[in-house]
Amino acid sequence: MADFRLFSIKNGVTELAPEQAAFERELQALLEKNMAAFFGVTFLKTEYKTTTGRMDSIGIDENNCPVIFEYKRSMSENVINQGLFYLDWLLDHKADFKLLVMEKLGVEKAGQIDWSMPCVICIARNFTKFDEHAVNQMQRNIKLVKYHQYGDDLIAFEFLNAPQVQPVTEEVAVPVKKNSKGDKPFRQRLEEAPEIYRNLYYTIHDYILSLGDDISENQLKLYVAFKKIKNVVCAEIYQNSILLHLRLDPDTVELEPGRVEDVRGKGHWGTGDLRVYIRDLADFDRTKSLLDRAYAEN
Repeated sequence: MADFRLFSIKNGVTELAPEQAAFERELQALLEKNMAAFFGVTFLKTEYKTTTGRMDSIGIDENNCPVIFEYKRSMSENVINQGLFYLDWLLDHKADFKLLVMEKLGVEKAGQIDWSMPCVICIARNFTKFDEHAVNQMQRNIKLVKYHQYGDDLIAFEFLNAPQVQPVTEEVAVPVKKNSKGDKPFRQRLEEAPEIYRNLYYTIHDYILSLGDDISENQLKLYVAFKKIKNVVCAEIYQNSILLHLRLDPDTVELEPGRVEDVRGKGHWGTGDLRVYIRDLADFDRTKSLLDRAYAEN
């Protein structure tokens, strides 16, 4: 497990010691109030009641996937198993979650819920090596986040794992409109794409994942999101190109009509204001610097 240390360099070098107090309700309230900034998740409800207990916090991420937050208040509390239990409960009670989203965010947002990659985020002051090993063995979308609080002014989050898991298959298929290829599921479009573009996609896929251990692949209904805390790149595959949306400010990039475009204000799947078309390896080589930037700046 990584050793996280924080220093002040304002007047000499002084190591700041993290608070040793137990997890308090005030910290949970802070995380819920700032969930979008900390985790890229829209907060929905605290102490969400189920038929067998209460989830600490629940929200929906930028890919419209449900996110459960569980907070570990003591070393003896088995927050991972608890989060896994609530995740399974949620998958069996999708109508309840849809109703919650409808009440908080409206009917349109409720219709966009994506069940292919629900997530549990477990937050604690510390985890054991056994916790990390257990999560890796489960191969479920469970993230361990260690927090470090320094007085009243500073808080840091250390992401201990980046799970690589298969999407939930029961909700991946979506209706395909007659004479329309746009709404086909990502996996179907990947299978139907010419071999040259399948190979090109996997080359891009492998390059993005090689950027760092903290980036993970989330395969959703209609696209793949490569994310750290928030999405870095979203990818789609078509018969004659790979389409990427990058979380970069288009004003900082040299635009090229038909290859690198500003899509602010334009509807599209996934997230990211910069659209890049990749049609061959030469396009990919020219795009690597943008992928590097998207990773470094998010």
